[in-house]
Formats: sequence, C-alpha cells, structure tokens
Amino acid sequence: MDTVTTRPTFEPPGPGPWDLDALHFPRPVTAYWAEMHPGPFSLGYGDMMAFYGAPIQTRVTTYVNGFSYGQTQPVPPESFPDRVQRAAEVFAGKLWREQAQEWHEVRKPASVRAHHEIQAIDPDELSDEELVAYLRRCHDHHAAMIRQHMAFTGTAVMPPGDFLVHAREWTGLPTVKLLGLMRGASLISGGASPEQAALVAAYRADPAAREALDAEEEPGALLERLRREATPTGQALDDYLDFVGYRLLDGFDISNRYALEMPDVLLRAIRTAIDETGTAREVEGDEVRSQVPEEHRDEYDALLAEARIGYSVRDERGVYSDIWASGLMRRAALAAGRRLAVRGAVHDAEDFVFADIGEMCALVAGASTPRADELAQRHAHHRTWTAKDAPTHLGDDAPPMPDPSTLPPPMARLMAALGTAMGEMFAVSEEEHEETVIRGLGASSGTREGIARRVAGPSDFDRIQQGDVLLTEATTEAFNILLPLLSAIITDSGGALSHAAIISREYGIPGVVGTRDATARIADGTRVRVDGDEGTVTVLG
Repeated sequence: MDTVTTRPTFEPPGPGPWDLDALHFPRPVTAYWAEMHPGPFSLGYGDMMAFYGAPIQTRVTTYVNGFSYGQTQPVPPESFPDRVQRAAEVFAGKLWREQAQEWHEVRKPASVRAHHEIQAIDPDELSDEELVAYLRRCHDHHAAMIRQHMAFTGTAVMPPGDFLVHAREWTGLPTVKLLGLMRGASLISGGASPEQAALVAAYRADPAAREALDAEEEPGALLERLRREATPTGQALDDYLDFVGYRLLDGFDISNRYALEMPDVLLRAIRTAIDETGTAREVEGDEVRSQVPEEHRDEYDALLAEARIGYSVRDERGVYSDIWASGLMRRAALAAGRRLAVRGAVHDAEDFVFADIGEMCALVAGASTPRADELAQRHAHHRTWTAKDAPTHLGDDAPPMPDPSTLPPPMARLMAALGTAMGEMFAVSEEEHEETVIRGLGASSGTREGIARRVAGPSDFDRIQQGDVLLTEATTEAFNILLPLLSAIITDSGGALSHAAIISREYGIPGVVGTRDATARIADGTRVRVDGDEGTVTVLG
C-alpha cells in the first residue's frame, strides 16, 4: 500500500466558481483537516469581513481529493447598507488599532496559556478513555485557533494594503521597496521572541554551555539532557523548547512535523542563532519617502505607521494560534498512532494522522475501521500528488469584480486595500524564464549566492545546511525557526505578502517568490544567485 497510481479526477464540489489554494496547501490534506478546517475558517473569515464592513459574507472552503478549493460569498442585499456604515467607521476610527491591541494584550497571551495547558499533558500517559477525550480537546482547541487566525486577517492585511495603494500611486516604486518598510514590525516572522532572545543571551554568556551544544550525541537526547540542567542556559533552553517545540515547522495540517520531531535541524538552527554576528540591514525609509510628493508626505507617514501596526499581527496570528494548536493535535494523534501500531491496528503511527477525528476516537476505543490498509493508502495519496496535479479552477467562471467606482468611497477604499493585499499574497510572476534565469517576484531586497536545497516537505529539513538557499513550493510563518540556516528563499507560489516573503524580509535575506516552477527548473544542489530586488534566480551550475 505504498504507492498510488490512479490520477484523481476532479468535479466541482457545488454550484458556482471554485479556486484552488496551492499556496497554503501544496499537498492533499488529511481527513482530519478536511473535516475540521472548513467550519471555523468560514466563521473566522465572516468575523473579519463583518468587522471591516466588507460586502462579503464569508469564504467557503472545501476539499476535493484533499486539495483546497474556495468560493467567496457576497453579503445579502439587505445587509449592504450596514456594511457601508461600518466601512466608514473603520477608517474614521482606525479600528484596526482596536483589533491589534486586543491581539497583543488579550488574545495572544490567552492563546499561549491555553497551548501550555494542553501541552502540559503527556498523551502517552493517558488511558484509552482519557486519550479519546484529549483528542477531542485538541481538536476543539485547534478549531477555535483557526477561527481566531482568520478573524484577525483583516487587521494584518488591510492597513498594509491601503499603504501600498497610496504609496504606489505617489512613488511608482516596486512593491519590494515599499514592503521593505515593514521590516521590524513583525519580529516573530524572523524568529525573534523573548524566549529566543533569552536563549541566545544565556549561551553567549556561558562559553562552556555553548560548547556543550556541539557534543557528539543524538540531537534529541542532547537537547533533552541540556534543557534539564539546573543552570541559566538549561532554563533558557527549556523555556525556548516549550515555546517552539510543538509548533509545526512548515504547513498547517497535522501531516507536517513539529519542531521537536526534527531535533537535528532544530539544534543546528539554535547553534547558528547563538553564533550569528551579522549586522541588521537598514530599512531604506528616507529613500522611499523622498519619492513621495511633498504635499502627500504627512499622509504617507500616517499610512506607513498604520500599516506597521497591522503588519505586526500578520504572522503572529498564525504562530500563536493554529500553527501551535496543529502541532499539539499532531502530538496527540501520534501518541494514539503508536498505541494502535503496537496493537496491529495501523501499520505505522504516522498513518493514524490521516484518519478524521471521529475515526481517531473510534479506533482508540476499539473500533476495527478504518482498517490499516485504508489509512496507509490515504498516506500514500498525500505523498504522491501535489497541487500541480489539480486544476486551478472548478465549476463556473468567476464573476467580474465590482467596479470600485460604483461603491461608496469608504467601501471602495476598503476593497482596494483588501484586493491589493490579497493580490500580493497569492500573485505569481507571469514573466518568461530564460535558460539560466528564472523570473519571479522580488520579495526581499539583496543578492546572495548559495546551494539550492529542494525541500518538498518537513522530511527534507534535515538536509538543510547553513548558507543554503531554500527552494520550495511555499512556506508558512512557522518556518521562521529555521531561518538562521538560510541565505535566501525561492518559492513557486505566493506573492510579496506571502509568508515566505514576510519571513525573508524580516530576517533580512533575499527572497524571490511566485516563480511558478522554480522547483522543477532548479535541481537540488545547484548553485544559484538570488536577486530579491530584480526578482530573479540565476542558475550558476
């Protein structure tokens, strides 16, 4: 049951147009995710649109052969006047500040507490009955975190989108230059956190402890031993691993690994962060501002300040919400999978991850279905196909976007900002490649050379060496843990506001995104030059 040879067929999941989301889900998702995700995603998306007064009710998402397809639904006509009024209030009161404050002061700390409460329970120590309840608890927590993630999306993208709309008009500068001004507003995107800062400081103050990190010992055992030491470095390491250990390293679904499952690459990233002596790249704010006509500079300054407020939530809403909750759900599922593998109910603990929540609970309680072969087949399907095997659109043609000039001014401004931000999130380059030059979208300024390391999934992470260039379909904000090892990032999917673009900007390494097919054109181990200003990748050999 290790291979899948029949290419899946695709039918529209319902009436209307359905668009593929290859950026967030480059591979088929698990049955667990396909069952859990659509409801809270749609609720959170609706929360966002209602808060901002957009003429959109929500976005419905569903899964066809495990691939994500979505459809946007407008508000009913009778709700339109209320949305117009709300959009005016949003701009008059700068209400994104209200949400950003709620995020930083209430939601984020509450989420961390909830994660730690669940994380403090060892699922391997639970009885079968307790484990079933724990799986349900992790599932419900995960769903709540998905809704939270989506509810704060408007604050994360609308003020930056509004800034882009105006700054482009005033300066004519490329997006990579304008978004470079966001650097420093989303520190988590570059891996920065109080826990990481304390870790780095503790080890830099204790050369003997730093030397101990190089011990010839299995990485997982080494990290576990060092975190238990009654020393400042032991405490700092323990706090850091409690903070990052169960966050996914990439992706959103529980098919992806969390950090502690990859102790070798985690240890190397920790060593590199401690040893890093590079200087931060300056944000070229004056250069951009000088291009703004003088009569618009005060407005430009105000819009930039608001954009940075919203941008501060951009990656945090994932890292502190569902990225962490997904890792905890995966930990619980793997614990159940190991238990069932011993009983012979699954071939491998990893196969259990591909059951849905009802199947998981039933199997732990003693059910005989789904059988081991079926779960193994689902796992094989996930490994075999990618979003490049799925059509980008199903069903009817999408209706034309409404003419902004027909909307009331505040709503027109809102939709221009959201449209620009979403376009910069999902866009890909349409430029033709040359024989040795691959063209994408400049995401983060600078030029670096390095070895392209093709990463198709977390199982490839242990191949990353310091100074490598990440070559992948797409990344999530969770990848920030591994940034100290990288010199540049190249992706097939996503635009200048994709997670890959944001983390490359925040960490100060060149990024070229939205190349369409760099992963197919650049062989693993090839030396490349990445130019984040021009949006090009040159194959050097």
